[in-house]
Amino acid sequence: MGRSLPGGTRGIVHARTGLERFRVERVVPAPALAAFVEFFWVLRWDLRGRAPHRQRVLTRPSVHMTFTGYLTSGATRARIVGVVRDDFVEEIADEGRVIGAAFRPGGFRPFLDGPVSALTGRFAGVDEVFGEPGLALAAEIFGTSGDADAVARLEAFLAGREPAPDPAAERAAAIVGRIAERPGVVRVGELARDEGMSPRSLQRLFQEYVGIGPKWVIRRYRMLEAAERAAAGTRVDWAGLAAELGYADQAHFTRDFTAAVGTPPARYAREEGLAGSGHDGPPPGPRPSR
Repeated sequence: MGRSLPGGTRGIVHARTGLERFRVERVVPAPALAAFVEFFWVLRWDLRGRAPHRQRVLTRPSVHMTFTGYLTSGATRARIVGVVRDDFVEEIADEGRVIGAAFRPGGFRPFLDGPVSALTGRFAGVDEVFGEPGLALAAEIFGTSGDADAVARLEAFLAGREPAPDPAAERAAAIVGRIAERPGVVRVGELARDEGMSPRSLQRLFQEYVGIGPKWVIRRYRMLEAAERAAAGTRVDWAGLAAELGYADQAHFTRDFTAAVGTPPARYAREEGLAGSGHDGPPPGPRPSR
């Protein structure tokens, strides 16, 4: 498929196991949509004769537009997925495909008549946002067997809505990007000050454009960083990592990691088949650089 991006695994819990059961391809959007869509994606699986697979994902502050088709049964589902605060677990079975668009933080606001927080924690039908044209698009995508053609139809549909650039959406995306790049950012007040905003103004910006508050975004990117370190294949100083991510103590970090990922960090590293993580205390050796 043209314009393909490397298939990132960040956020896929136990990615090794998952990628034995499905494959994901990302597609860079055309320039006209680059300010709004981070990437398009295609998920395919064939589990005929095998047990269904339940995949846990550490979600990001992004709205997704997805079209799921089960090729064996013919069942379909087209929806807008708002930011998911808590666990996100998807079960796949038989044979199927998902065509999706992952919007940049703030990128879905121009398509929506209202704040993005109205979608948070919800799975809305595409017709709720796009009406009958959204349902017509779903029918086209489900009737298209080629992945590239399906992505092209979704891309053309979004471009045809002619979303207008919004400086506030761009600012929200830039702030989320800085949070993602700097895991040491741990306090909303400090972030607001760095951005020349009051905490209240930052909260309003995030609720309107991102869909969830900056505190959640900070905590989620800390967990994404921690999970990535745990699966990196190198020894991790858990106490040092906890301090780096702004935790007062290792026990608090371990509790948050376990709640988000489903297992303590050192055990998660062991289950991924990695060396140097024999217990939840800091093993010997240096902490890896980012």
